[in-house]
Amino acid sequence: MNIYVGNLSYRIREDELKSVMEQYGVVDSVKVIKDRETGRSKGFAFVEMQDDDDAKKAIEELNEKDLQGRQMVVKEAIPKK
Repeated sequence: MNIYVGNLSYRIREDELKSVMEQYGVVDSVKVIKDRETGRSKGFAFVEMQDDDDAKKAIEELNEKDLQGRQMVVKEAIPKK
């Protein structure tokens, strides 16, 4: 399952977010979205998890939780059409 994680600190690194998500299951990939011009984080990321049940548990438990002083928005990513 692909998960959207928003309202992240601009200082968050992919390995830090991965370690948070790995508490709930196997993480295939983490991609913090960055501005093309500045290379600075845009404050959101996408996390791919192998097992849908693990992903749902991560969404349920991490949504609105504090990470580095910001309340995360965690939900299933909506695929582009």
